[in-house]
Amino acid sequence: MLDEIFDKSATLYRKGAFTEKTTFYFSIDEVRKTVVFDKEGCTVFDGKQVEDADCVCRIGSELFMKIFQENYRPGMKEFMSGAIKSNSPQLLQQFLAAFGR
Repeated sequence: MLDEIFDKSATLYRKGAFTEKTTFYFSIDEVRKTVVFDKEGCTVFDGKQVEDADCVCRIGSELFMKIFQENYRPGMKEFMSGAIKSNSPQLLQQFLAAFGR
């Protein structure tokens, strides 16, 4: 199911949501994905493809699926409790906006 979400990402991306090349690294339970955005689109890679991603996110698959399937908007409690760990929560907001979330 996670792969389906990432596979659809290229078609759901709103062009121009990112004006500069921006990299995300996701660790979702045992799944690892690198997502690279630019002004034209996004590309998803399996595994870790960059040493220093602009945004690193560690999250459980259940919460990740809730965000994408139910349009759930995580709040401060998810970050404070450690359910979502990220070096850049602001970029995660931009990530969601890039897909109309």
